[in-house]
Amino acid sequence: MSTRPSRRLARRPARRLAVGCTALATLSAVVTAPAIANAAPAAPATPAGHHTGTLADGATWIADVPDAWNGTLLLFSHGFGPTVAQDAPDSATQSALLAAGYALAGSSYDPHGSWWALGSAERDQFQTLDAFKAGVGQPARTISIGESMGGLVNAQLVRDADGRIAGSLGMCGLVAGGLDLNDYQLAGEVVLATLLAPDAAVHLTGYASSADAAAVAQTLTDAVVAAQQTPAGRARIALAAAFLNLPAWAPGQNPPAPGDAAGQEQQQEAWIASGLLAFIIGSRPAIEQAAGGDSGSTVGLDWHALLASSVHRDEIRDLYHAAGLDLNADLATLHAAPAYHADPAATAWLARTSTAGQGLDAPLLDLHTTADNLVPVEQESAFADRVRAAGDARLLRQAYVARQGHCAFTPNEVLAGLHAVVHRIDTGRWGDTSAAALNADQPAGTTAFLDFRPGRLVDARPPCRAVPGD
Repeated sequence: MSTRPSRRLARRPARRLAVGCTALATLSAVVTAPAIANAAPAAPATPAGHHTGTLADGATWIADVPDAWNGTLLLFSHGFGPTVAQDAPDSATQSALLAAGYALAGSSYDPHGSWWALGSAERDQFQTLDAFKAGVGQPARTISIGESMGGLVNAQLVRDADGRIAGSLGMCGLVAGGLDLNDYQLAGEVVLATLLAPDAAVHLTGYASSADAAAVAQTLTDAVVAAQQTPAGRARIALAAAFLNLPAWAPGQNPPAPGDAAGQEQQQEAWIASGLLAFIIGSRPAIEQAAGGDSGSTVGLDWHALLASSVHRDEIRDLYHAAGLDLNADLATLHAAPAYHADPAATAWLARTSTAGQGLDAPLLDLHTTADNLVPVEQESAFADRVRAAGDARLLRQAYVARQGHCAFTPNEVLAGLHAVVHRIDTGRWGDTSAAALNADQPAGTTAFLDFRPGRLVDARPPCRAVPGD
């Protein structure tokens, strides 16, 4: 949803405030990685039904316990949106999990702050776990689950678990973190504003209000719809889509064939025309509110190198060639455009609160749809690189569902992923997490797992920054 200025340190000057590295290392250092018991003991006698409570910061928590509780508590972290307590992604999944014997719990996060609740979410979730133990019952074990922005919270919980969480299931998680999110979305919006609406004089950060952001989103959406009518406009829409990491498979359509540049761009434009910018631009003020400014930057951005890293680079070259446009000239125009500078304090806040991948304290299975329009599947590549660099690759597995949309999982796909996590906890080793094995876990036709490897996230960089030059 609405999950950093020096994007690729090998190619560009260091421009970020030196924040977060020591603090993040300290966060990881406090984890003692205690051993996890293999088999869950019998469930304690705990009152079944719905439970509620309030945390110290005013956050509310809820829990639902089935009559035949199996002893496992699922601690659910909800995504970006109103700070209302949730303990499952949706009602259908909630029913399926309760029917399978799992107890559910989750918090609202701090209701007094921004919808970008990363300043309180991890704390509130751990306090919800404590409240459940004190007021409802002692679980035999706890598995954390989170989706979208809550997938980032979930990755933080499993990083800092200190034995409190036995395993974790992430879904459509914004696991690349807030800094990368702000940067690649800003880059894509700069392409739209510079090449498709140069006379509109829109600003892409520092919004005065949500209405201000909505007006900018509408201006750029209108520009995209108009540009779709010409070959040159379609080429430039595809260029912006590449920097947004936007998939080329839209709802209600079949995936375009490999090499079908026109078909790929048409479906990317369909995502934008259907309201994508209203969401991602409309969400930015909440991140700015939480961070006290905007961390996005285009200072020193190597547009050529970033495009070369995109899975859509061939599509763009084909469309520019068909339109008779000079791609290098457009990239030079972007390079010459006025740069956006990051706010150092906001960058520091996001580095401290809104990153993940600095290590894992328990096994984590991440699920992602292959055509996620809000949290691109390429975020999983950036996250896996960071977990691998921390030396915890053995604890991470990732699985993919062939479907368009954000967090568009069936209840049975969630159950299949959860069963894989439970197997890892019970045996101490991962079983078969291939698409075939996950599909076989549930009735035929109820899952759509696919063996898949996402490309590189355009504009992904390490979560720690060196001293910036901007």
